[in-house]
Formats: sequence, C-alpha cells, structure tokens
Amino acid sequence: MNYNSASNASEQTEQSHPSAAAVKFSKAIGKLPPNNNPLVAHKFGADPYALVFEGRVYLYMTSDKLEYDSEGNPQKNSFHSINRITVISSDDLVNWTDHGEIHVAGPQGAATWAIQSWAPAAAHQIIDGQDRFFLYFSNNASGIGVLSAPSPVGPWLDPIGKALITRDTPGVEDVTWLFDPAVLVDDDHRAYIYFGGGIPEGRAERPDTARVMPLGEDMTSVVGRARVIPAPYMFEDAGIHKFNNIYYFTYCSNFDEGIRPEGSPPPGEIAYMTSSQPMGPWTYRGTILRNPGHFFGVGGNNHHAIFQFLEHWYIAYHAQTLSQAMEVPDGYRSTHLNRISFSEVDDRINEVAADYEGVEQIKLFNPYQRVAAATMGWSAGVKTERLCTRDTADAAVSDVVVTVMERGSWIALSKVDFGNEGAACFTASIFNEGEGAVLELHLDRPDGLLIGQLVIPASGGSPGSDISARWKEHSTGITDAQGVHDIYMVVGGASGKQGISIREWSFE
Repeated sequence: MNYNSASNASEQTEQSHPSAAAVKFSKAIGKLPPNNNPLVAHKFGADPYALVFEGRVYLYMTSDKLEYDSEGNPQKNSFHSINRITVISSDDLVNWTDHGEIHVAGPQGAATWAIQSWAPAAAHQIIDGQDRFFLYFSNNASGIGVLSAPSPVGPWLDPIGKALITRDTPGVEDVTWLFDPAVLVDDDHRAYIYFGGGIPEGRAERPDTARVMPLGEDMTSVVGRARVIPAPYMFEDAGIHKFNNIYYFTYCSNFDEGIRPEGSPPPGEIAYMTSSQPMGPWTYRGTILRNPGHFFGVGGNNHHAIFQFLEHWYIAYHAQTLSQAMEVPDGYRSTHLNRISFSEVDDRINEVAADYEGVEQIKLFNPYQRVAAATMGWSAGVKTERLCTRDTADAAVSDVVVTVMERGSWIALSKVDFGNEGAACFTASIFNEGEGAVLELHLDRPDGLLIGQLVIPASGGSPGSDISARWKEHSTGITDAQGVHDIYMVVGGASGKQGISIREWSFE
C-alpha cells in the first residue's frame, strides 16, 4: 500500500448520526460506491493475471507504488523499483481480500538472482498427487522466472535458483522484450507458456516477437524450441485461454503511428488470434478491448487476462483510473473487471465495454464467519500492512491487516446477508495505537443506520510487536441488522490522535 486516501482527498461535509460525536467521513477515491471498478482503492495493481481455485479467483498484479522526488512530490512511474507481486482474491467478484505482496526479486526476495518482478502469470498443477502452484514473472524485459508454492498465496520459493527463460533458451534469441508470460494447463494436463514483445526496427506490422513453448511436467522447465506466434502489430501482454476447444492467444497491439492495412488492430488495443492447437498455427481475428483512454479518458498501455469463473467469462485489465482520481503523475495502474461473451454463431469474442460499474456480485457475503479485515468492497482513508509471524517472504504464515484507520476512515462490504433473524453480536480483533476510539457499524452508507459500536481503549506499542499481547478481541451487541445490506465500519470517537488496525471480524 502506498498512499493514505484520507490524507490525499478532501473530506465530505460533517454529517450527524446516532453516535456520540459527529464525524467527517473520509471520501472514497477511485472506487466509488456502488461502482465495482477499480477492484480496490487502497493500493495500485497492474498487469493482472487470474487463477481460479476452489471457488475463488486469485489475481496476481504488478505492485505499482508511488515514487517520490527528493522533496516528497509524486513522480511518474519508472517501474525500476518494482520487485514484488500483489495478490488479491474474491469468491463474489466485488469484495476482495488483500493477501499482501509476494517478495519476488532482490536480496530479500525468493528469487535473489532477479532484479525486478513485472507482469506475473499463475498456474495450478497436481504433481505427485499434491496441489502445486507456480508464479511466473518478468525480470524486467530480460528474462522470465518461476516460483512455486503449496497454496495460491504461498509460501513461495524459487525451485530452480535461476531464470526459467533467458536469451539462451532456443528460439528466443530475437525476442526484443523477454517478458509478460501467460500459462495454459490444457485438459490433458500438458502446460504451455506464452511470452514476448517489443518491435524490431522497421517491423511494426510483423514484429514476430511473440513466442510459445511447452513447459516440462515439473512446470519449472521448458521443452524444445520456442515457436513464433505471428501476431500482427504485436507489442506486449501475452494472454491465453481455451473455449469450446479453440485456443485464444490475446495480446496488446503496438502504438506505431504508420498507416495500417485494413483489418489490422488499432494502437493499444487487445487483439486476438485463434487456433485448434495450443502452439498454432494461428489466425488473426480482430480486437476485443479498446485502449483505456477510450473509456476512462486516461490512456497508457493495455494489459489483460481472460478467465472463466463458474458459468461466466471475465476479462481483468488495468487502467489509470485511481491515479487519475488522486491527481498523481502517469504510470500507476489499477485492475478492473468486466464480463466477456462469445459469439453464438462462430468462435469470435464480442467486444468488451470497459466501465466503472464493473461486474455484478455473484453471491451474497456471509458475515457469520471469521473474516480477514483486509476484505473490502470499498474503503477510504486506510491502507494494509502485513504482520509476519516468521520470514517476511513467507506469505502463507502472515496476516494482512487494515491499518492507519483514523477518525472518519472506513471500510465497507457489499451485499452482506444477515438473514431473517439478523445479527446479535459483532466481534473484532483490534489494535489501537492512539487514543480511545469507537468503531461504528452502519448500514448501506457511512452515515446510515447505526447498528452497533465498539468502544476501543488504546492498546499501546506497535501493531507488529508482541502480537498476542497487543491485539485485543472487542465485542458489542447488534440491533436492526436483518436482510441484505452493505455494511460500513467507520472510525469515530473523540477528535484526538487515533490509529486503529483491524485484523479479523465476525458477526454472530
């Protein structure tokens, strides 16, 4: 997390509600209720890639973070300092859980040989009867690495101690940008990796820099020689999916300003090719998603992933909507989600209309379970932080908490189902490093019906120190919480210094 929206935005006017003191609510930025795009507003996340496992969608994203000059002013994204991958997940496509960041590259990362980690891809495979997960990443544009883990969120290790694909890999010597992997595990469990990009001088129409090659059975080796995918006006952003036994290779077209032959992809759009085989031959079919500038008024590169979740198909893509709302310089991207559909008469993909509305919530949210506080539909004035119980690179034994919640900050969940009988009690694990505070629970908006409030004394210390002693369970009775509502958790109380962190919560 790289900014506090409460400190970067003007606050809404003071409103009264049935609490002890009126609160100036922090203003939502980027993701505004009831819209569902971008997916999160408390951090950036670019180059999304989707993995579906056991009823959840996991999105792996390049961890864009604000860069500053010597005077503390935000600067244009240089991408040079990005060495982590952000992970979020959801089972309803609206409320997303922040799993924190995977420390991929650099001296403290899992892959110490790598310098950076961009544009990830993830895959699941059963090896020796066990679930194994693989994270493929771009070491800038000079090679592709791989990490492995026993779960979609880690802990991640480097199984080979070096890059998976380099300039020495057969068939990639002429690839300008050796990056942007995508992986397909086919119905027969054979796996393939797609990658590449860039424009050799004078070859904008036929760069021939996209590649495909088989992965080994271990998912951490490649087999044979990479094959060229003749994608017209190829730029970057390899994508792959399979529908009705047709293989779809998708990519972002380049920005060459020359005259294009009729039927060529316009600049900066997601184009696609089809084949009856995972390695081709390929036929160019057209484009499906215009550049983000067409929809949101702010352009940049286009990066996507197409996946099926339950009965529908979706496209995840990034756009600079959050950074635009924050009024910061260019280059900071956020992930969005929209439905896609296929033609009923042939194997074409229908054009996608990107928007702020996003996708529908596919199931109601169950509040009668232990919920990670870093699960949010909307938020304002918060950030997230990892509490590590062992190594900082070990995501699976870490907790991600919502932190730096001050007076007026809030998190919200969409379409929470309290049932006909309703909730009677609310419990949360909270740390408060400031003065005494109140966590107010409101229905449907920050100043909606107050159904309960937790009075929270100061805890002392810091969130990461002596976890068992600092984090306290607080409970309160709940009234008037029946049926389906959005739930807002708002920090109230006196006007003094506050700093609430929430680890988990549940209704009973």
